[in-house]
Amino acid sequence: MTDFTMQTDDQGVAVITWDVPGRSMNVLNLDSLRDLDALVRQALEDPAVAGLVITSGKKDFAAGMDLAVIAAMKDNAGDEPARGLFDGIMSMHHALRRIERAGMAPKTNAGGKPVAAALPGTALGIGLEIPLACHRIFAADNPRAKIGLPEIKVGIFPGAGGTTRLVRKLGAMGASPYLLEGRTMDPQAAKFAGIVDEVVPPDELLERARAWVLSAVGTDLSKPWDRKDYKMPGGAPYHPAGYMTFVGASAMVNGKTWGAYPNAKALLSAVYEGALVNFDAALRIEARWFTNILMNPSSSAMIRSLFLNMQALQKGANRPGLPDQKVKRLGVIGAGMMGAGIAHVAAQAGIEVVLVDSSEEAAARGKGHSETLLDKDMSRRRITGEKKAEVLSRITPTTGYAALSGCDLVVEAVFEDPKVKADVIGGLLAHVGPDCIIATNTSTLPISDLARAADRAERFVGIHFFSPVDKMQLVEVIRGRETGDLAVAKALDFTRQIGKTPIIVNDARFFYANRCIIPYLNEGVRMVAEGVPPVFVENAAKLAGMPVGPLQLIDEISLDLAVKIARATKSALGDAYRDDDVDRVLFPMTEEGRLGRKARAGFYAYDDSGERTGFWPELARRFPAADDQPDLKEVQNRLLFAQVLEAVRALEDGVLTDIREGDVGAILGWGFAPWSGGPFSWLDILGAREAVRQCDDLAARHGDRFAAPRLLREMADRGETFYGRFGSGTAKAA
Repeated sequence: MTDFTMQTDDQGVAVITWDVPGRSMNVLNLDSLRDLDALVRQALEDPAVAGLVITSGKKDFAAGMDLAVIAAMKDNAGDEPARGLFDGIMSMHHALRRIERAGMAPKTNAGGKPVAAALPGTALGIGLEIPLACHRIFAADNPRAKIGLPEIKVGIFPGAGGTTRLVRKLGAMGASPYLLEGRTMDPQAAKFAGIVDEVVPPDELLERARAWVLSAVGTDLSKPWDRKDYKMPGGAPYHPAGYMTFVGASAMVNGKTWGAYPNAKALLSAVYEGALVNFDAALRIEARWFTNILMNPSSSAMIRSLFLNMQALQKGANRPGLPDQKVKRLGVIGAGMMGAGIAHVAAQAGIEVVLVDSSEEAAARGKGHSETLLDKDMSRRRITGEKKAEVLSRITPTTGYAALSGCDLVVEAVFEDPKVKADVIGGLLAHVGPDCIIATNTSTLPISDLARAADRAERFVGIHFFSPVDKMQLVEVIRGRETGDLAVAKALDFTRQIGKTPIIVNDARFFYANRCIIPYLNEGVRMVAEGVPPVFVENAAKLAGMPVGPLQLIDEISLDLAVKIARATKSALGDAYRDDDVDRVLFPMTEEGRLGRKARAGFYAYDDSGERTGFWPELARRFPAADDQPDLKEVQNRLLFAQVLEAVRALEDGVLTDIREGDVGAILGWGFAPWSGGPFSWLDILGAREAVRQCDDLAARHGDRFAAPRLLREMADRGETFYGRFGSGTAKAA
């Protein structure tokens, strides 16, 4: 069976249907592209065919290009990979240009056949690039469908003509949200944006497209950019208005990316240079810049981590081999921010939820949190009123543990205090069945210690959600010393059920994410204490690709929480504690009531609405700028290596057992420089020998916290890479 088939009706309309066997969503590979091109050629050469409709046999049109193919393109490109990549990309351009020109004469645009795209649902990436090459795009009125070009989010950009066509269609500024931000939209919004031509009732989709093909004449069959009178919306770069557009676009790109993402720079270059020449030359320019990106190790790392690795984890790559453990009835104890968030995402996923708190008012507020989020979704046309009512009906707020009867998973999400959690866990045992899995949502407390209160350690597991639960995609599933495979499988199936990406970590102080992010925060504070200006620290972090600087992040999570963690860590480590210099900054600030954003006073100053207005002026007086300042690279390296070395130590210690989970968890959990593909990918880009050299330099000047871990030094001696040594990610570090 082939991915594309074609049938011609008695009126001469050839319908090409995309339906990849054995997959729920269509994705394109190079073989199927050749099949599509062959069918288009056949239809264009057949005098009995009046026009074409390209559609899908599935509920959606396409999820995009098979990124596994893109990831392998460089390796399969031969001895001259850049030339091989360019030729392969140009073959895609030729196929889509054949659809676009549809047999028209080069100079007169006469003699072509109309081609329509009929999109029943989601159309992403190449799934939109193909329609953009058609003469008219019809989309079913399906508010759940997503239409867009999200390639920028995985380290590339639309390289099959999508960049050039969207800019020609909307202008550089109009296209920028969809190209540079990867923004997706529903069909109605896509029509309003000028991307889709018609939104029609789903049951009329194919017939409306057929009817247009039979009625299309003249200029219906040629794209504006193929006509002599074409002018780019907003102006080309050499036009006064267009010049300002491109200045604005450049500022927007650098403002959002801080220059850390090679694909964003390449995209902007392809747009600017392509706008100076004719359409076919612009496609060649796009192909050259796309080749440039595919040759960049950042692209390969992002595709691997944000697509291949993430997809593997979402499919249960490290799941114990047990029968399906999907949750049917969930208990959540604690209706605060975290508990209410867990209840909301579970109810959205179709799970019946019992939400327990100490008072009816608190439990009702927890359910009200879900109602607030659903109202926002309704205002954005993401759900209907019926859907809202359906989700809310699944949440039962209550004050008694007795309602937990029949739950197959209970998640405790109360205050982060061992005694409080132990009391709750012990109290619920009498009301749940012996097969119920009990989980704790905690970011720091040892799972193995809490398991003692459960009296069934093999059925006790940690599930660490990140805040806000409805937005954050990562969940850490924490295996305690006695946690059994069944509990792990249950936790994994639950997190996948609610649309999150789980990683499995073994029980240890701070688990994985917090273990790595705390050194980042501490290093930022250290530099302030040393006399490095706070603005330098924050901007260096952003220029390295971090979403926020360490000082802003401390303000967001709160200084008093940082102090609480510091005190607990010092108590546990005793003389081995090494962060007294950080405490000398944080402790006095908290004593003065500077607790961060929640108190509208932290490292930053805030206005009455809670918006940052600049750094707290007293910082500059307490920690004046040193005469001898480090260079930008040194500040960036201190901030990045503080995180990365802790990730390597977590692998050495067996807390982390899969480098794929380490990379995906770092990006999704705390936003570690996504351009790098994650800590282990970044070390592979840098090279183990160079990483050790830089560690030795940092350690000599700033202390043993930068000493290269044994594993990294061993890999440097052997000339190894993490992905070379650990392959799929599961080999042991020892």
